[in-house]
Amino acid sequence: MSPTHESNPLRDPHDRRLTRIAGPSALVLFGVTGDLARKKLLPAIYDLMNRGLLPPSFALVGFGRREWSDEDFVAQVRDAVENHSRTPFREDVWNQLTSGIRFVQGAFDDPEAFGRLRAVLDQLDEDRGTKGNHAFYLSIPPNAFEQVCQQLADNDLATHEQTSGWRRVVIEKPFGHDLDSARELNAIVERVFPADSVFRIDHYLGKETVQNILALRFANQMFEPLWNANYVDHVQITMAEDIGIGSRAGYYDGVGAARDVIQNHLLQLLALTAMEEPISFGADHLRSEKEKVLAAVRLPEDLEEASALGQYAGGLQGGEEVKSFLEEQDIPQDSLTETYAAIKLDINTRRWSGVPFYLRAGKRLGRRVTEIAVVFKSSPNLLFRHRSHEDSDQNAIVIRIQPDEGVTIRLASKVPGTQRELRAVNMDFGYGSSFTESSPEAYERLILDVLLGEPPLFPRHEEVELSWKILDPFEEHWRDHGVRPETYVPGSWGPESAHRLLARDGRAWRRP
Repeated sequence: MSPTHESNPLRDPHDRRLTRIAGPSALVLFGVTGDLARKKLLPAIYDLMNRGLLPPSFALVGFGRREWSDEDFVAQVRDAVENHSRTPFREDVWNQLTSGIRFVQGAFDDPEAFGRLRAVLDQLDEDRGTKGNHAFYLSIPPNAFEQVCQQLADNDLATHEQTSGWRRVVIEKPFGHDLDSARELNAIVERVFPADSVFRIDHYLGKETVQNILALRFANQMFEPLWNANYVDHVQITMAEDIGIGSRAGYYDGVGAARDVIQNHLLQLLALTAMEEPISFGADHLRSEKEKVLAAVRLPEDLEEASALGQYAGGLQGGEEVKSFLEEQDIPQDSLTETYAAIKLDINTRRWSGVPFYLRAGKRLGRRVTEIAVVFKSSPNLLFRHRSHEDSDQNAIVIRIQPDEGVTIRLASKVPGTQRELRAVNMDFGYGSSFTESSPEAYERLILDVLLGEPPLFPRHEEVELSWKILDPFEEHWRDHGVRPETYVPGSWGPESAHRLLARDGRAWRRP
């Protein structure tokens, strides 16, 4: 049995939500040969074991088409761990983990393979004491969810009426490609698994700084009184990447930056930034407040002026010649898929009425950064009329999600000398320099929460559907009006249309 614990992620500043040990359990991983499994999931499982957060009885079962033996799979796991784990490699930990590793060969449409999976799990329950506690991680394309879920149901793997154990399913984004498909996907999964056994992974919600938004807002009296339309001018939420699509053409073309990033990651960040204080940090209370924010989002009347689309061109970036999006392998020459998207949203609540939220995401931009910038209204500055920068009188709180996790507060300071001149300066807090312990990787936290059965960090289908209700009108407008993405220079900060989006409101994007 796992120890008794509360669901409060802020219960102890030294807790980091990783001081609790998962109970006896087996994790079945579909899609073991993919990049996500190799670079993130398998290393995270090892790191959890290395930190003593998985029980000695933990078992990992891989399911795939490869004709691997258990030993072959162990070798693949070891390669992933040695190349991508966060914590040092230790033979004793590795030996403990490998004693519970199994592999089941088969295809998603092969009932006999799922029969073999059932037999392997039954044997693990008996030999290792996993007690019927089975989590199924679907690191596979959404179009395979229905087949896999049905196979699990047909082989009595999705229910636990005959045992005292639990069954849980983990699904990766994308959760559909629009509202209708999201509803259909949810119906498929919840026909087999109860709603409270479905864990939708958004890895951004596992990042330390994302969770620290709640601490920043609700545990610091100096911020919460100012966190409203009386003082805040606007909010910018940015996810910028300095790379292209790489080998993701098969997934990315036809999806684009808005569906890939804004619908999930950035709208979740918006909800955490704008939500009211929950009654508790329990899953239902957190989700309720986030859902209220998403339901209160209002779209501007003119979607053309409230959005911008871009597509990166070829050229020099960082001294290297890079391809344009249309030159990437397997991308059609007439593709209208955007690699940059920006939208403007309003939130129709008393706290945020009149405060625009600007969301942007793109590839081949100036640098890799994800941040939330809460920009405050200008002060009258009756005493200090001379400024070295036009924006120096606008304070800002910038929450950095990646790569340098932390918080920056921008404020105005007098320049040394006799002149009454102001200049913007930063007060900076970084996790790396402020804490001796390192932040856990997002997937460590999320996998552990799945095994513990703690759902606060996982969006329910109501949040997913509300997010699609926000983005679908933009997607329909772009499609129906034949909006073509504007090309932008690699290493820049997006197309000119994105800068005009804010300039029309007398504002400008921050330079991260």
